[in-house]
Amino acid sequence: MAEERVQRRLTAILAADVVGYARLMEHDEAGTLERLKACRRDILDPRIAEYRGRVVKLMGDGALVEFASVVDAVKCAVAIQRDLEPNAADAQPIAFRIGINLGDVIIEGDDLYGDGVNIAARLQELAAPGSIYVSGTVVEHIRGRTEVDFEDRGEHRLKNIDRPLRVHRVRLEGVKAATTHSHASSRPHHDASIAVLPFVNMSGDPGQEYFSDGITEDVITELSRFRSLFVIARNSSFAFKGSATDVRNVGRQLGVRYIVEGSVRRAGNRIRVTAQLIDAEAGNHVWAERYDRELADIFDVQDEVTRQIVVNIAPRLQAADQLSAKRRAPEDMRAYDHYLQARTLIDTPRGIADLELGREHCERAIEIEPGYARAHAYKANSYTIGMSLMEIGDLADWQAQALASAERAVELDPLDNISHWALGEAAFWAGQPDRARQHIRKALALNPNDADVLVVASYIEAALGDPETSLRSLQMAMDRNPTNPRWYHWAAGVTLATLGRYKEALKEYDQYGPPHADIFKLRAIALVQLGRLEEARAQVGALLALRPDMTIAKVRKRDFCMPDVDVRIESLRLAGLPQ
Repeated sequence: MAEERVQRRLTAILAADVVGYARLMEHDEAGTLERLKACRRDILDPRIAEYRGRVVKLMGDGALVEFASVVDAVKCAVAIQRDLEPNAADAQPIAFRIGINLGDVIIEGDDLYGDGVNIAARLQELAAPGSIYVSGTVVEHIRGRTEVDFEDRGEHRLKNIDRPLRVHRVRLEGVKAATTHSHASSRPHHDASIAVLPFVNMSGDPGQEYFSDGITEDVITELSRFRSLFVIARNSSFAFKGSATDVRNVGRQLGVRYIVEGSVRRAGNRIRVTAQLIDAEAGNHVWAERYDRELADIFDVQDEVTRQIVVNIAPRLQAADQLSAKRRAPEDMRAYDHYLQARTLIDTPRGIADLELGREHCERAIEIEPGYARAHAYKANSYTIGMSLMEIGDLADWQAQALASAERAVELDPLDNISHWALGEAAFWAGQPDRARQHIRKALALNPNDADVLVVASYIEAALGDPETSLRSLQMAMDRNPTNPRWYHWAAGVTLATLGRYKEALKEYDQYGPPHADIFKLRAIALVQLGRLEEARAQVGALLALRPDMTIAKVRKRDFCMPDVDVRIESLRLAGLPQ
């Protein structure tokens, strides 16, 4: 009977080990540890995530990773070794040996055992520094399915393995090198990839910073409408704000071919905008222009900058590739000014007060120009962000206000992706799933590169029972926004938890940032589902320290639209949240 309870599965195992770890530590312990941390953060973790691997064990000098696909395992190993290729500046380079096997393993909790694992470890020990050795089984399953070639190294007797094993070396010589990683970026650039760095505020008034930032964001948005462009999202571009930048380094870190830089000087009703397009690979300027216009002409300037960028970097793009959808710009620039100030507050609120102040700016923009769709859309967002991330008062009122504002935005401009995003999210939090999916998909059809909308789509699609679309949207968002804001981790965690992947969800929640009531709640739920009850109770204790009035009844009322609401409630009950 005991044998029947043993769980087994066929899986691909990758074993990786640092070459000369003891020697490196002896020579420079602190420096080696720092380089290893950077290697894991910038290369191993992003590549493993890219190829859908699961880290089974992470040791000081190596890792054991499981893949559902042996093709993914080999591709991941090749990408890692290419990323790790040393350059002349590396005095103490980090190098890995990697072994891969496809075999039957025994599952015990999150760990794996058996010959399938042991063979991968022995292959890794056999491998030369910087190389990948695989078993004959791997070659049988992968040959013809990738561009990777293999060199037969004959049969070997491996320690603690009864039978001789056919060993092959992956030929890295003919494999195209991968782009160096930055943080979460796991995508080599292509010729139509671009990042727009924050335009510098040259007005001499720090209070005008929101205006130059707004111009930058609008240029990013307009570029994102081109399906053939790969556009890095605002948060990742803005990570370089205020720092002296080497465009070649920025291009490598963000994985893009082109960089846009510029400046904005505003004086009264006059504005000067400069913009330049730089080839980050070659380091040379492709195009530059200066615009001196009336403030009311700023939208024409944005359109001209966008057009010139596209003409210069993607001359083969068809005119049809640019969506005919075009935002309806306000005629009165005072409305646009208030909208920009609202967007700054609502996109990154520190609390309810920021949402309320942002809403006031939206309302002032609407007073000036009642037909300004984006102002109505962001007013709706001020409610949905509160409902998703904060504790609010009258939930029914917030649901109604969000819907009314978003519906008005779509009515005013049915071709604006931000308005459809606002209505999709408002409908979701109001318990209207079909309507939510309809409008969030419309938003992505109008602007397929918008990373924020992709993240929202990921948790909405997961909640509505489409995990494949959900995970694809999440990965696309992370690719387009490698330096992502903390709310992405909330959305990613909710997506993964909805799919029952609580261990991965917990990692996302852990990256959210400062103490937050909703994150304590979500951590507690994940920990209960992982069988870690005492840790879950500690999270509920932290939640109650921030929100002493929190109860299961309040959670049920707010989380009613989530498909796993019953799991959430039962988990929190077990973790000790009062009724």
